[in-house]
Amino acid sequence: MATINSTVWLLAASLSPWRLAVAMVASLALVVIWLVVDGELWDRPDDDSEEARDRSRLYNLSTVLTLSAGALICYAVLFVVNLVWALFVLDPAVMGGYLRTSFGQGELLLLAWFVASAATVGGGLGSGLESDEAIRAAAYSKREEERRRRLAEDRSSQART
Repeated sequence: MATINSTVWLLAASLSPWRLAVAMVASLALVVIWLVVDGELWDRPDDDSEEARDRSRLYNLSTVLTLSAGALICYAVLFVVNLVWALFVLDPAVMGGYLRTSFGQGELLLLAWFVASAATVGGGLGSGLESDEAIRAAAYSKREEERRRRLAEDRSSQART
């Protein structure tokens, strides 16, 4: 709903495309980092062997790439939804009159871009309300979850002995 807020119109109109590109990249990076940290998705080697370190690097790389792809797809969908909504609901002539500047279809594109970036950060932070198990279930396959559960059980049994 930020698309129909005149303050958001002002902000979007004042930002250059390169600043919007930086905001997009930063919002996507923040979401991925937040999900990895908050969901405790970073894998640590089981032991000090080179094989365990290589396996952890591979798991971490695949986690970051998977989350990045998912975040980028969600961002693109959010951008398209906001753009369609803006084109349907907003009249550039009315917006331009309110802002006392020219406002055309290109500015609606910038508005949708800005709103998608802001909403991505908000959505990422909102994921903090989800349980770690829910985040892991969304990030990992069933097989990977079983592997992590077995490792946790092995660690806890070793700690007891």
